[in-house]
Amino acid sequence: MERLTRYLKGDLALWGVVLFFAALSFLPVYSASSNLVYLEKTGITTYGYFARHAMLISVGLLIIFLVHRFPYRFFRPLSRLGLLVSWILLFFVLLKGNTIEGANANRWIYIFGVSFQPSALAMIILLMYVASYLADIYGEKINFNESLFALWIPVGITVAMVTVPNFSTGAIMFFMVLLLLYIGRYPLKYIFSILVMSILLFGVFLLFIRAYPDAFSHRADTWKSRIETFLDKDKEENYQSQRAKMAIVSGGFWGQGAGKSVMKNLLPQGSSDFIFAIVVEEYGLWGGAGLIFLFIIMLVRFVVISLKATTIFGKLLVLGVGIPIVFQGFVNMGVSVGLLPVTGQNLPFFTSGGTSIWMTCLALGIILSVSAKQDKNSEKLKMKEQAQTIEDSSPDGEPSQEELSQEQE
Repeated sequence: MERLTRYLKGDLALWGVVLFFAALSFLPVYSASSNLVYLEKTGITTYGYFARHAMLISVGLLIIFLVHRFPYRFFRPLSRLGLLVSWILLFFVLLKGNTIEGANANRWIYIFGVSFQPSALAMIILLMYVASYLADIYGEKINFNESLFALWIPVGITVAMVTVPNFSTGAIMFFMVLLLLYIGRYPLKYIFSILVMSILLFGVFLLFIRAYPDAFSHRADTWKSRIETFLDKDKEENYQSQRAKMAIVSGGFWGQGAGKSVMKNLLPQGSSDFIFAIVVEEYGLWGGAGLIFLFIIMLVRFVVISLKATTIFGKLLVLGVGIPIVFQGFVNMGVSVGLLPVTGQNLPFFTSGGTSIWMTCLALGIILSVSAKQDKNSEKLKMKEQAQTIEDSSPDGEPSQEELSQEQE
């Protein structure tokens, strides 16, 4: 254990949950990849997708390890630079959207041949930036006009650029920002005012795309279709949601067994949006409940690490980048069971795709960096207390009479 803690700093319980998540993800990803082999016809076998997932997980764990050794105080200046970089990438997405397998996929761009979703990075960077801002003004009297340029304009630009190609991610990002502001004691009246103003602006945007349907036709149609499909359970477009529910029902309590899912062959998005349904079909109610329990444990560790953090920035940073991981997981599971409309949100570690796994690992590395600093401070405090005890026992630095008598005995 000592050899392990020499390299893995920070909260060991969170490390355990992360490694457990990574190990559990292989079987569902391998099982669901059989449908990808049939649909994509790229020549990649199920073993190829298994090897690809192993590579993604390995790189992700390396990201966690490298980031968690990085002092988290440096994330404050990096958040400002990162915000500019994310704006450039998001703007490039708006200009250069791609088509994957004949479907519109203007959420991704290709960098050196690898698909990348800038909105996932933008969410982490923006929440880091907001945490840094709240730490700067913590305890001060806040004026809305003063925070307009320092906070709301950067938030508005980022959320707007994400929302156009990816409404669900933009909405989650905005909600996470408001939640972090509430935790950081930003005035509630300003938060409420911004929320009302944002709803009005979004309403104006919807009127604009109805007046000029060619401007954002693909996204407006997608939003409308998903909402109508969710409200009308009998629509033919509700095919995937219906099959996902059938998969969950057929799983029962104990499940069909690893790799024995039938619905994975009928769910086009069984390896991404609806992978939780495949997990429940193969591992049953106990498997699904176990996965939910792991997310709850992860959330608890985030809260514990936040409470132990010695700086306001550290406390807010942990919650800012940590809560979205758990929230996205529950949204994905909510879609699979029919509680939410299809959003395209990932199930962390389980959904196939490099961006999802790597950005989750980046956020976890940041959290463990904060936790590692806590351990370092605890060690320094313990050493200081030991030194003080020795000094108190003998003011002149010589062994005390009690210590000498003990040695003689």
